[in-house]
Amino acid sequence: MPTEDPSSSPQKLKPLYPGLASWVTTHFVPMYRRTLGGEFRWCAQWWHHGEAISRLTALWYAWEAMRLQGATGMALWYRDHLDHQLPVLLGPRGPFYQCTEDEHLTPHEARVAPVPDGWLGPDQELSLPAEV
Repeated sequence: MPTEDPSSSPQKLKPLYPGLASWVTTHFVPMYRRTLGGEFRWCAQWWHHGEAISRLTALWYAWEAMRLQGATGMALWYRDHLDHQLPVLLGPRGPFYQCTEDEHLTPHEARVAPVPDGWLGPDQELSLPAEV
């Protein structure tokens, strides 16, 4: 007898963790420990790093979806998501590269010059189109 597909159910499944901060502090950090310094970096104030928020959010969303798949869902999460993101996130040139576990340093933000009108061509809009 086939099992019911959770995605076909009209009732939306709730995530195991209520938010990103909960997932990071009670799952991610305790589970994926690395010796910090040198090759691996972490900032206790991870929420000050936009790239880290984006990458951790992507990991959390994928984790929540793939944990429900059963069978090889989590194995695929490791292979396709964590194994790619972890070296970037914690790496020596990742979002925490200037920080230590005990000290947050605001990363240098690159300057951006305005794009000259017409530079990108007539088909490239510099702003989002108005909603119809």
